[in-house]
Amino acid sequence: MKIQTKLKETETLEFKKSTSELKEGIISIASILNKHGKGDLYFGVSNAGRVIGQDVGEKTIRDVSQSISNHIEPRIFPEVTEKESGGKKFIKVKFKGLECPYFAYGRAYMRVGDEDRQMSAKELERLIPEKNKTFWEKEISDKQVKDVNEEAVENYILNANKAKRIDFKFHGIKPSLNKLGLLKGEKLLNAGEILFCDENSLEIQAAVFAGNDKLTFLDIQQFKGNLFYLLNKTQTYIKEHINWRAELGFEGREEIPEIPVRAIEEAVVNSLCHRDYTTLKSNEVAVFKNRIEIYNPGQFPEGYEPKDFLTGEGKSILRNPLIANTLYLSKDIEKWASGLKRIHAACKKEKVPVEFKKLKDGFAVVFYRRMFKTVEKTVEKTVEKSSEKSSEKILRLIKENPGITQEELAKKTGLTRRGIEWNIEKLKKKNILKRIGSAKGGYWKVVE
Repeated sequence: MKIQTKLKETETLEFKKSTSELKEGIISIASILNKHGKGDLYFGVSNAGRVIGQDVGEKTIRDVSQSISNHIEPRIFPEVTEKESGGKKFIKVKFKGLECPYFAYGRAYMRVGDEDRQMSAKELERLIPEKNKTFWEKEISDKQVKDVNEEAVENYILNANKAKRIDFKFHGIKPSLNKLGLLKGEKLLNAGEILFCDENSLEIQAAVFAGNDKLTFLDIQQFKGNLFYLLNKTQTYIKEHINWRAELGFEGREEIPEIPVRAIEEAVVNSLCHRDYTTLKSNEVAVFKNRIEIYNPGQFPEGYEPKDFLTGEGKSILRNPLIANTLYLSKDIEKWASGLKRIHAACKKEKVPVEFKKLKDGFAVVFYRRMFKTVEKTVEKTVEKSSEKSSEKILRLIKENPGITQEELAKKTGLTRRGIEWNIEKLKKKNILKRIGSAKGGYWKVVE
């Protein structure tokens, strides 16, 4: 009896007659991982896909699992299960890995058709630069479409429409995610989970420290949620913990940050877009007295230096192309491979020192802080530090002008449009702010 009708060995499927061929099976696993990143191996099945059976006990399963883990590097942890068909027992090994190249018994192999071929030195050399290009975001998520935040998808489509980078409207979660390439059939991909599910593996740790080291902290937070929520939350957190100066001139009050808002937003979105999602390590934001560090796990592209992207010589190398493309369509990122250049240009214009640091376990953007010490010679200008929180700034501006638009609020506070929407929603839930009348003709009312 066959496992399935017309089932035969392929580049991701291997049959072995028994565990006496365990070593050959382990070589097949390594070769499939190096070509496809995942696959299945059966013991007790003929080359033609017919179950011939073998003795299977608790020790058998354990020995197979341990042998695979002990003889493949980097180490993997396969799912080994006992199966039965037509009264005959056999073993199924389901495996996956995202850290190629993989070595079996100290040698690297590549799957070619249904055969395992040892790789040459040149082939291995070509494979190593591909190590960071994973299949992770295109794998099926453990989450389901029902776990997706519908409001987040709808808001995303609206913003992408405004950016004129997509031409379809929101008509439900499934049609939208399908057009964005975030579904495989009816199933959600990992990229869709990170982008639009509130419960996922993504986490940001944010802290404010008293000095220039991590000995004493003044505030510490942990943010979780869908990627777009975290974008707003993290950007707002940084803006609330930097110094602002207020200048009064002929055109009214203007608040100027010590670090360009555009540079902060670009650094945050890049840290989430290009991080390594196969690691459980968190993104981090650290606010020190003399600097602000924005860190993401995931090493810089092999063979490149940050300066290559500042000069325009660095080409787009996307660790997460699905996530990057989704962010591009909503204009959360601009032209690919331009992020560092935009951060550098914004900081250079405002004379803010910025450093791009390659680390052993990730990458960091470091903004060095400056203090506003002088009063500039402009009509009735004053310089002051502003410690107002974003919500307080919004309430003050609304009190001054109840008819103010969200676009005007974004301009005056330095927040993004999404940041304004998030803060307003928070104030409305607390019954501090109400909207009177229609969206176009109405006005805001602050409840005292």
